[in-house]
Amino acid sequence: MGIEIRPASRDDVPAIVAMLADDPLGAAREDLGDLHAYDAAYDRVVADPGQHLVVAERDGIVVGTLQLTVIPGLSRRGATRSVIEGVRVSRDERGTGLGTELVTWAVEESRRLGCTLVQLTSDASRTDARRFYERLGFVASHVGFKLALDD
Repeated sequence: MGIEIRPASRDDVPAIVAMLADDPLGAAREDLGDLHAYDAAYDRVVADPGQHLVVAERDGIVVGTLQLTVIPGLSRRGATRSVIEGVRVSRDERGTGLGTELVTWAVEESRRLGCTLVQLTSDASRTDARRFYERLGFVASHVGFKLALDD
């Protein structure tokens, strides 16, 4: 496909935020006008060795992203698991197989890092995303809960 998946750099932050904002849910959550909070978040992410923020690049243009978090734990006999978050593909690349390539990369990277389980969540309103993840072999085995901690 001519895609390179690589660690995200600070210069990639505006493109990542633009992809995060480019849907009805993200448009209500993200603020493209002030990237300072995103730059600070980028610094926290790259300082944590358990975090792997990557971008997919085609011809020098960032066209996809995801964050892979590796979590050591005691459950499942001391298993290490990974969590895939923030999967986004630019509007022009949707339907090209790039999402599959990104998630497949994350699963293989999880294996390489010694994880025995890969998990993710997707907003309940994203029915297409649910079908996409199920097609890749993910099973909707749990019900997720969130609690917003407002300022």
